[in-house]
Amino acid sequence: MKLEGLKINFLGDSITEGHGASLPENFFWKRFERDGCICRGYGIGGTRIAEQQVPYDERMDQYFASRVDSMEKDADVVVIFGGTNDYGHGDAAKGYMTDRTPNTFYGALHDLYQKVLKRYPKAKVVVMTPLHRAEEDRAYNERGIRNWGTLMDYVKIIREVAQYYALPVVDLYKESGIEPQEDFLKERYCPDGLHPNDDGHEIIYRLLKVKLQQM
Repeated sequence: MKLEGLKINFLGDSITEGHGASLPENFFWKRFERDGCICRGYGIGGTRIAEQQVPYDERMDQYFASRVDSMEKDADVVVIFGGTNDYGHGDAAKGYMTDRTPNTFYGALHDLYQKVLKRYPKAKVVVMTPLHRAEEDRAYNERGIRNWGTLMDYVKIIREVAQYYALPVVDLYKESGIEPQEDFLKERYCPDGLHPNDDGHEIIYRLLKVKLQQM
């Protein structure tokens, strides 16, 4: 796929919103403007893929599928990047592959992908997995809610549901080289253990760019 002239919508959380980067032009998605793309960022910090069951914060409770209709409709590509906050502080159950409503993680992914595919029938839809983070296997999340799985379990479900819809996946969890559980890599790419710095955003950009060029 030729990048120049592409209109790309980026749906995500705080990383898409630019947390960790020093300047807006260093956001991973803003870097595509250098390739001649028209980029629109729809990142809201703290948001999750699944719908929050008990209201927590008005801004953060805007789960991904609820924001699809607010995005520009003329996109050639839609990039979906989330899931780490579902692990970090969400309260939705794991659910089952057969779920189709946003109140479980499985169901929320189906709901999200279907809404995007229906709204953008001619666009390419790309899924990115969460990055590694400093803590990935806590028994209880940041809000004291018992986790039903590790971050890797969430990543596996994201891969599984994306594969069901034959959506291309940029597997940042597997291929980014960002692992903040190791101090030297944390310092290099992800100082706060969650949000990538400028070098981390560059890695995300490069991996996504390769995927888009292959399509």
